[in-house]
Amino acid sequence: MTVLAENTDGGSAEDAFLADAQRYRRELLAHCYRMTGSLHDAEDLVQETYLRAWKSYKGFQGNSSVRTWLYRIATNTSLTALEGRARRPLPTGLGAPSSDPVDDIHQRAEVPWLEPLPDDATDPSSIVGSRESVRLAFVAALQHLPPRQRAVLVLREVLQWKAAEVAEAVGTSTAAVNSLLQRARAQLDAIGPSENDALPAPESPEAQDLLTKYIAAWETYDMDKLVELFTADAIWEMPPFDGWYVGPENIVLLSKTHCPAERPGDMRLIRTTANGQPAAAMYLRNPGTDVYEPFQLHVLDATAVGISHVVAFHAEHFRAFGLPDTV
Repeated sequence: MTVLAENTDGGSAEDAFLADAQRYRRELLAHCYRMTGSLHDAEDLVQETYLRAWKSYKGFQGNSSVRTWLYRIATNTSLTALEGRARRPLPTGLGAPSSDPVDDIHQRAEVPWLEPLPDDATDPSSIVGSRESVRLAFVAALQHLPPRQRAVLVLREVLQWKAAEVAEAVGTSTAAVNSLLQRARAQLDAIGPSENDALPAPESPEAQDLLTKYIAAWETYDMDKLVELFTADAIWEMPPFDGWYVGPENIVLLSKTHCPAERPGDMRLIRTTANGQPAAAMYLRNPGTDVYEPFQLHVLDATAVGISHVVAFHAEHFRAFGLPDTV
Protein backbone atom coordinates (compact mmCIF):
# COMPACT_ATOMS: atom_id res chain seq x y z
CA MET A 1 0.00 0.00 0.00
CA THR A 2 1.33 3.41 -0.96
CA VAL A 3 0.63 6.35 1.30
CA LEU A 4 2.31 9.68 0.54
CA ALA A 5 3.15 12.10 3.30
CA GLU A 6 3.70 15.83 3.05
CA ASN A 7 6.76 16.56 0.91
CA THR A 8 9.46 17.94 3.21
CA ASP A 9 11.37 19.53 0.31
CA GLY A 10 8.75 22.22 -0.07
CA GLY A 11 6.62 20.55 -2.73
CA SER A 12 3.03 19.55 -2.17
CA ALA A 13 1.84 16.04 -1.40
CA GLU A 14 -0.13 16.19 -4.68
CA ASP A 15 3.07 16.82 -6.64
CA ALA A 16 4.82 13.98 -4.83
CA PHE A 17 1.86 11.74 -5.62
CA LEU A 18 2.00 12.58 -9.32
CA ALA A 19 5.74 11.86 -9.45
CA ASP A 20 5.17 8.50 -7.77
CA ALA A 21 2.15 7.66 -9.91
CA GLN A 22 3.96 8.16 -13.23
CA ARG A 23 5.39 4.65 -13.03
CA TYR A 24 1.89 3.29 -13.77
CA ARG A 25 1.36 5.37 -16.92
CA ARG A 26 2.17 2.66 -19.45
CA GLU A 27 -0.02 -0.01 -17.90
CA LEU A 28 -2.86 2.49 -17.52
CA LEU A 29 -2.47 3.30 -21.23
CA ALA A 30 -2.86 -0.41 -22.06
CA HIS A 31 -5.94 -0.54 -19.80
CA CYS A 32 -7.61 2.45 -21.47
CA TYR A 33 -6.70 1.05 -24.89
CA ARG A 34 -8.45 -2.24 -24.07
CA MET A 35 -11.51 -0.24 -23.04
CA THR A 36 -11.62 2.06 -26.09
CA GLY A 37 -9.73 0.32 -28.91
CA SER A 38 -8.01 3.64 -29.67
CA LEU A 39 -4.46 4.73 -28.85
CA HIS A 40 -5.38 8.40 -29.19
CA ASP A 41 -8.42 8.06 -26.92
CA ALA A 42 -6.37 6.05 -24.42
CA GLU A 43 -3.69 8.76 -24.24
CA ASP A 44 -6.35 11.40 -23.57
CA LEU A 45 -8.00 9.23 -20.92
CA VAL A 46 -4.73 8.61 -19.09
CA GLN A 47 -4.14 12.36 -19.01
CA GLU A 48 -7.65 12.85 -17.64
CA THR A 49 -7.04 10.10 -15.08
CA TYR A 50 -3.97 11.85 -13.70
CA LEU A 51 -5.74 15.20 -13.68
CA ARG A 52 -8.69 13.77 -11.72
CA ALA A 53 -6.34 11.96 -9.36
CA TRP A 54 -4.32 15.13 -8.69
CA LYS A 55 -7.47 17.16 -8.03
CA SER A 56 -8.94 14.59 -5.65
CA TYR A 57 -5.72 13.45 -3.96
CA LYS A 58 -6.62 15.07 -0.63
CA GLY A 59 -9.62 12.75 -0.47
CA PHE A 60 -7.46 9.66 -0.99
CA GLN A 61 -7.71 7.69 2.25
CA GLY A 62 -4.97 5.16 1.59
CA ASN A 63 -7.45 2.28 1.90
CA SER A 64 -6.04 0.85 -1.33
CA SER A 65 -2.79 1.22 -3.22
CA VAL A 66 -2.24 4.25 -5.43
CA ARG A 67 -2.13 1.86 -8.39
CA THR A 68 -5.57 0.40 -7.58
CA TRP A 69 -6.96 3.89 -7.03
CA LEU A 70 -5.63 5.01 -10.43
CA TYR A 71 -7.18 2.00 -12.14
CA ARG A 72 -10.55 2.86 -10.60
CA ILE A 73 -10.31 6.41 -11.88
CA ALA A 74 -9.14 5.24 -15.32
CA THR A 75 -11.99 2.72 -15.57
CA ASN A 76 -14.68 5.24 -14.68
CA THR A 77 -13.12 7.89 -16.90
CA SER A 78 -13.25 5.38 -19.77
CA LEU A 79 -16.86 4.44 -19.03
CA THR A 80 -17.89 8.09 -19.06
CA ALA A 81 -16.05 8.67 -22.35
CA LEU A 82 -17.70 5.64 -23.96
CA GLU A 83 -21.26 6.78 -23.23
CA GLY A 84 -23.09 7.18 -26.52
CA ARG A 85 -20.05 6.24 -28.61
CA ALA A 86 -20.05 3.61 -31.33
CA ARG A 87 -17.74 0.65 -30.83
CA ARG A 88 -14.50 0.39 -32.77
CA PRO A 89 -14.64 -2.69 -35.04
CA LEU A 90 -12.41 -4.27 -37.63
CA PRO A 91 -14.00 -5.06 -41.01
CA THR A 92 -14.60 -8.68 -39.91
CA GLY A 93 -16.70 -7.31 -37.05
CA LEU A 94 -19.24 -5.50 -39.24
CA GLY A 95 -21.26 -8.65 -39.85
CA ALA A 96 -20.88 -8.75 -43.63
CA PRO A 97 -19.64 -11.86 -45.48
CA SER A 98 -16.12 -12.04 -46.89
CA SER A 99 -15.50 -10.03 -50.06
CA ASP A 100 -14.53 -10.82 -53.64
CA PRO A 101 -10.94 -9.62 -54.21
CA VAL A 102 -11.67 -8.31 -57.73
CA ASP A 103 -14.66 -6.21 -56.67
CA ASP A 104 -14.30 -2.50 -55.96
CA ILE A 105 -13.08 -1.66 -52.47
CA HIS A 106 -15.02 0.82 -50.36
CA GLN A 107 -13.59 3.19 -47.79
CA ARG A 108 -15.78 3.87 -44.73
CA ALA A 109 -14.35 7.03 -43.23
CA GLU A 110 -17.37 7.44 -40.94
CA VAL A 111 -16.61 4.21 -39.01
CA PRO A 112 -14.46 4.71 -35.88
CA TRP A 113 -12.10 1.82 -36.66
CA LEU A 114 -10.03 -0.09 -34.13
CA GLU A 115 -6.51 1.34 -33.96
CA PRO A 116 -3.17 -0.48 -33.54
CA LEU A 117 -1.11 -0.12 -30.37
CA PRO A 118 2.67 0.46 -30.64
CA ASP A 119 4.55 -1.82 -28.25
CA ASP A 120 6.82 1.14 -27.43
CA ALA A 121 3.79 2.93 -25.98
CA THR A 122 3.21 0.27 -23.36
CA ASP A 123 6.44 -1.73 -22.90
CA PRO A 124 5.47 -5.45 -22.96
CA SER A 125 7.08 -6.01 -19.54
CA SER A 126 4.64 -3.51 -18.02
CA ILE A 127 1.48 -4.95 -19.58
CA VAL A 128 -0.65 -6.45 -16.84
CA GLY A 129 -2.31 -9.63 -18.02
CA SER A 130 0.34 -10.54 -20.64
CA ARG A 131 0.63 -9.68 -24.31
CA GLU A 132 -2.52 -11.64 -25.10
CA SER A 133 -4.54 -8.92 -23.37
CA VAL A 134 -3.62 -6.34 -26.03
CA ARG A 135 -3.64 -8.64 -29.06
CA LEU A 136 -5.76 -7.27 -31.87
CA ALA A 137 -8.13 -10.25 -31.85
CA PHE A 138 -8.80 -9.87 -28.12
CA VAL A 139 -9.23 -6.09 -28.18
CA ALA A 140 -11.48 -6.36 -31.25
CA ALA A 141 -13.61 -8.94 -29.43
CA LEU A 142 -13.84 -6.65 -26.38
CA GLN A 143 -15.36 -3.95 -28.55
CA HIS A 144 -18.44 -6.14 -29.07
CA LEU A 145 -19.22 -5.94 -25.35
CA PRO A 146 -21.19 -3.09 -23.77
CA PRO A 147 -18.72 -0.80 -21.95
CA ARG A 148 -19.76 -1.93 -18.46
CA GLN A 149 -19.33 -5.61 -19.35
CA ARG A 150 -16.03 -4.72 -20.98
CA ALA A 151 -14.78 -3.05 -17.78
CA VAL A 152 -15.87 -5.94 -15.55
CA LEU A 153 -14.24 -8.55 -17.78
CA VAL A 154 -10.96 -6.64 -18.02
CA LEU A 155 -10.79 -5.98 -14.28
CA ARG A 156 -11.65 -9.59 -13.38
CA GLU A 157 -10.00 -11.60 -16.15
CA VAL A 158 -7.00 -9.45 -17.10
CA LEU A 159 -6.16 -7.62 -13.87
CA GLN A 160 -7.37 -10.49 -11.66
CA TRP A 161 -9.31 -8.24 -9.28
CA LYS A 162 -11.74 -9.80 -6.82
CA ALA A 163 -15.45 -9.38 -7.54
CA ALA A 164 -15.86 -7.13 -4.50
CA GLU A 165 -13.04 -4.87 -5.70
CA VAL A 166 -14.62 -4.60 -9.15
CA ALA A 167 -18.01 -3.85 -7.63
CA GLU A 168 -16.53 -0.98 -5.63
CA ALA A 169 -14.65 0.33 -8.66
CA VAL A 170 -17.68 0.48 -10.97
CA GLY A 171 -20.28 1.31 -8.33
CA THR A 172 -22.41 -1.83 -8.28
CA SER A 173 -22.96 -5.00 -6.25
CA THR A 174 -20.88 -8.16 -6.25
CA ALA A 175 -23.87 -10.08 -7.59
CA ALA A 176 -24.18 -7.62 -10.48
CA VAL A 177 -20.47 -7.99 -11.24
CA ASN A 178 -20.78 -11.78 -11.39
CA SER A 179 -23.80 -11.49 -13.69
CA LEU A 180 -22.03 -9.00 -15.98
CA LEU A 181 -18.95 -11.22 -16.09
CA GLN A 182 -20.98 -14.29 -16.99
CA ARG A 183 -22.65 -12.50 -19.90
CA ALA A 184 -19.35 -11.02 -21.07
CA ARG A 185 -17.62 -14.41 -21.01
CA ALA A 186 -20.43 -16.02 -22.99
CA GLN A 187 -20.31 -13.35 -25.69
CA LEU A 188 -16.51 -13.32 -25.83
CA ASP A 189 -16.39 -17.12 -26.15
CA ALA A 190 -18.71 -16.83 -29.15
CA ILE A 191 -16.68 -14.22 -31.02
CA GLY A 192 -13.23 -13.95 -29.47
CA PRO A 193 -9.90 -15.80 -29.78
CA SER A 194 -9.77 -19.10 -27.92
CA GLU A 195 -7.17 -20.06 -25.34
CA ASN A 196 -5.64 -22.35 -27.97
CA ASP A 197 -4.88 -19.37 -30.22
CA ALA A 198 -1.76 -18.32 -28.27
CA LEU A 199 0.83 -16.76 -30.58
CA PRO A 200 4.60 -16.85 -30.14
CA ALA A 201 6.21 -13.66 -28.87
CA PRO A 202 7.09 -11.27 -31.72
CA GLU A 203 10.80 -11.47 -30.88
CA SER A 204 10.81 -15.29 -30.95
CA PRO A 205 12.92 -16.95 -33.70
CA GLU A 206 9.77 -18.47 -35.25
CA ALA A 207 7.92 -15.16 -35.51
CA GLN A 208 10.97 -13.27 -36.72
CA ASP A 209 11.74 -15.88 -39.38
CA LEU A 210 8.17 -15.71 -40.68
CA LEU A 211 8.28 -11.89 -40.69
CA THR A 212 11.59 -11.95 -42.59
CA LYS A 213 10.10 -14.22 -45.27
CA TYR A 214 6.95 -12.07 -45.42
CA ILE A 215 8.97 -8.88 -45.97
CA ALA A 216 11.17 -10.55 -48.59
CA ALA A 217 8.14 -11.85 -50.52
CA TRP A 218 6.65 -8.36 -50.77
CA GLU A 219 9.90 -6.60 -51.61
CA THR A 220 10.74 -9.09 -54.37
CA TYR A 221 7.09 -9.21 -55.46
CA ASP A 222 7.15 -13.00 -55.13
CA MET A 223 3.42 -13.67 -54.96
CA ASP A 224 3.87 -17.45 -55.10
CA LYS A 225 6.04 -17.28 -52.00
CA LEU A 226 3.47 -15.05 -50.29
CA VAL A 227 0.78 -17.67 -50.92
CA GLU A 228 2.96 -20.27 -49.21
CA LEU A 229 3.34 -18.13 -46.08
CA PHE A 230 -0.39 -17.89 -45.36
CA THR A 231 -2.47 -20.59 -43.72
CA ALA A 232 -5.28 -22.09 -45.79
CA ASP A 233 -7.96 -20.06 -43.97
CA ALA A 234 -5.93 -16.87 -43.53
CA ILE A 235 -7.87 -13.60 -43.20
CA TRP A 236 -6.88 -10.20 -44.60
CA GLU A 237 -8.57 -6.91 -43.70
CA MET A 238 -7.53 -3.30 -44.16
CA PRO A 239 -9.51 -0.59 -42.37
CA PRO A 240 -10.75 2.01 -43.33
CA PHE A 241 -11.89 -0.24 -46.24
CA ASP A 242 -14.80 -2.39 -45.15
CA GLY A 243 -14.01 -5.61 -47.05
CA TRP A 244 -12.26 -8.68 -45.69
CA TYR A 245 -10.81 -11.63 -47.56
CA VAL A 246 -10.23 -15.31 -46.87
CA GLY A 247 -7.55 -17.62 -48.24
CA PRO A 248 -4.04 -17.06 -49.66
CA GLU A 249 -5.11 -16.96 -53.30
CA ASN A 250 -7.78 -14.32 -52.62
CA ILE A 251 -5.35 -12.24 -50.59
CA VAL A 252 -2.77 -12.25 -53.37
CA LEU A 253 -5.42 -11.58 -56.04
CA LEU A 254 -6.60 -8.61 -53.99
CA SER A 255 -3.07 -7.21 -53.99
CA LYS A 256 -2.61 -7.76 -57.71
CA THR A 257 -5.95 -6.08 -58.42
CA HIS A 258 -5.79 -3.06 -56.12
CA CYS A 259 -2.22 -2.47 -54.90
CA PRO A 260 -0.23 0.03 -57.02
CA ALA A 261 2.91 -2.13 -56.71
CA GLU A 262 3.58 -4.27 -59.77
CA ARG A 263 7.19 -5.47 -59.69
CA PRO A 264 10.23 -6.17 -57.49
CA GLY A 265 11.55 -3.00 -55.88
CA ASP A 266 8.19 -1.22 -55.76
CA MET A 267 7.90 -1.80 -52.01
CA ARG A 268 10.09 -1.50 -48.94
CA LEU A 269 9.05 -2.81 -45.53
CA ILE A 270 10.37 -1.94 -42.06
CA ARG A 271 9.88 -4.47 -39.28
CA THR A 272 8.25 -3.33 -36.04
CA THR A 273 5.83 -4.67 -33.43
CA ALA A 274 2.24 -3.78 -32.58
CA ASN A 275 -0.21 -5.19 -30.03
CA GLY A 276 2.40 -7.70 -28.91
CA GLN A 277 2.58 -9.09 -32.45
CA PRO A 278 5.11 -8.89 -35.31
CA ALA A 279 4.36 -6.08 -37.73
CA ALA A 280 5.78 -4.43 -40.84
CA ALA A 281 5.45 -0.89 -42.16
CA MET A 282 5.01 -0.98 -45.94
CA TYR A 283 6.27 1.89 -48.12
CA LEU A 284 5.52 2.31 -51.86
CA ARG A 285 7.97 3.78 -54.34
CA ASN A 286 6.99 7.18 -55.66
CA PRO A 287 6.97 6.59 -59.46
CA GLY A 288 10.07 7.90 -61.18
CA THR A 289 12.02 8.37 -57.93
CA ASP A 290 13.95 6.41 -55.34
CA VAL A 291 11.70 7.70 -52.57
CA TYR A 292 9.30 5.33 -50.81
CA GLU A 293 6.23 6.78 -49.11
CA PRO A 294 4.03 5.34 -46.31
CA PHE A 295 1.31 2.94 -47.46
CA GLN A 296 0.16 0.41 -44.84
CA LEU A 297 1.03 -1.00 -41.42
CA HIS A 298 0.66 -4.80 -41.43
CA VAL A 299 0.02 -6.51 -38.08
CA LEU A 300 0.46 -10.28 -38.32
CA ASP A 301 -0.90 -13.32 -36.50
CA ALA A 302 2.24 -15.43 -36.93
CA THR A 303 1.42 -19.02 -35.94
CA ALA A 304 3.49 -22.19 -35.98
CA VAL A 305 1.98 -23.16 -39.35
CA GLY A 306 2.02 -19.77 -41.07
CA ILE A 307 0.39 -16.35 -41.09
CA SER A 308 -3.26 -16.73 -40.18
CA HIS A 309 -4.40 -13.10 -40.11
CA VAL A 310 -3.16 -9.72 -41.32
CA VAL A 311 -4.70 -6.38 -40.47
CA ALA A 312 -3.30 -3.79 -42.87
CA PHE A 313 -3.86 -0.41 -41.21
CA HIS A 314 -3.76 2.93 -43.01
CA ALA A 315 -0.46 4.81 -43.06
CA GLU A 316 -1.93 7.52 -40.80
CA HIS A 317 -0.72 5.41 -37.87
CA PHE A 318 2.98 5.55 -38.87
CA ARG A 319 3.75 8.60 -36.74
CA ALA A 320 2.50 6.93 -33.55
CA PHE A 321 5.00 4.14 -34.23
CA GLY A 322 7.90 6.54 -34.72
CA LEU A 323 8.27 5.46 -38.35
CA PRO A 324 9.99 7.70 -40.90
CA ASP A 325 7.98 9.84 -43.32
CA THR A 326 9.92 8.40 -46.26
CA VAL A 327 12.62 5.79 -46.90
